[in-house]
Amino acid sequence: MADTAVPSTFVDYLEKLKCYMKTTKGFILTAEIIISLIIVVCYGVSLHAGYTALAAFEMFSSIAFFIIFWLELDKKFQKIDWVWVDLFRTGIAVLVFIITSLICVINGTGARIIGWLNK
Repeated sequence: MADTAVPSTFVDYLEKLKCYMKTTKGFILTAEIIISLIIVVCYGVSLHAGYTALAAFEMFSSIAFFIIFWLELDKKFQKIDWVWVDLFRTGIAVLVFIITSLICVINGTGARIIGWLNK
């Protein structure tokens, strides 16, 4: 008979994931991923679908940083200051989202951002 037990490493990673999701940093990155996914969907159905790539890039970079901090790879690569890299990443993302949102609002009604006016 085949052994149906789950390897302990898989269980360890799930436990690390549960513990990391309960931290402030894990919660913020999870919220950032979910909000970026919502922005991708909203831009995708609006007249400004060209901005979808920006939101998708932010979502994937958030996922990458989530994985880096979850697996504690930041402790293995200590030559990179991960806190500053993450700060610059989020700062640039905020500026890009503000600029693209302002462009969408200025070019027409604000409802175009969320896809209400697909004319």
